[in-house]
Amino acid sequence: MKQTFSVLFLIMLLVGCSANAAPDSDETNKENATETERPTNEKNTETSKQKDSEQTENQTVEYQPNPQVTDDRSLLEVGQSYEDDKGEATLKAINNVNQTYKVGPIELTVKEMKLVHLRPSYGMIDYFHVLTHEEEFDFVKVFVEIKNTSSEKVNFAPVALLETNTGETFDWEKDIYLEELNGEIQGNAVKTGNIGFIVNATDGHAHKEQHDEHAGGDSEKDEHDNEAKNVKWIEITTSDVFDQTENKISESQKIKIEF
Repeated sequence: MKQTFSVLFLIMLLVGCSANAAPDSDETNKENATETERPTNEKNTETSKQKDSEQTENQTVEYQPNPQVTDDRSLLEVGQSYEDDKGEATLKAINNVNQTYKVGPIELTVKEMKLVHLRPSYGMIDYFHVLTHEEEFDFVKVFVEIKNTSSEKVNFAPVALLETNTGETFDWEKDIYLEELNGEIQGNAVKTGNIGFIVNATDGHAHKEQHDEHAGGDSEKDEHDNEAKNVKWIEITTSDVFDQTENKISESQKIKIEF
């Protein structure tokens, strides 16, 4: 009998110890689960950022080169150059903006802004002569994405007016890319492309005239080049947004971007 009682007592004692140890086990499991979740969450955040970066890169890669302007997609560091049958482009400044701006139902994303020096090929010089008589020049360009978040067709222009810190202003008619980003955009549709403007075009004409009159050597050209390098920021004024019946549904927005 005593032996049976001792066995029963020992079993009860073991059960009690096991019950007391259970909470510690639960806490350990919870801690392990938390520690497992942390790297998982961090990995998910990193993966999300990587996907956003890859999406931006893919959109740039999918872009079809402009028929008039040298392709600058490979120019990612200041000083790099690229030459094709349209001319030679050299990167002078870059800002990977990747900012989205809301203009009513329009989401305008500025992917990047560049300051590029272009030396057009002989066959392309006439194309640019309506804006400048210089045989090579600088231009500012922005690569944009336009998304209509509504289901209705609207009218919108990403750049109605552009101004630089040097005091130059340009309307959409001086865009050198002409990639049909202005005007109608269907409901839930997306457009991507470049908009670019030759900077110091007016000063370029003035320097050319002075050079013709005074035969001042290369000093005028050097001065022109220095002025072009002083482009530090641009301010974009978008158009208003209009519906299908040409009623204004959203006001324009000003967007300032620095190099």
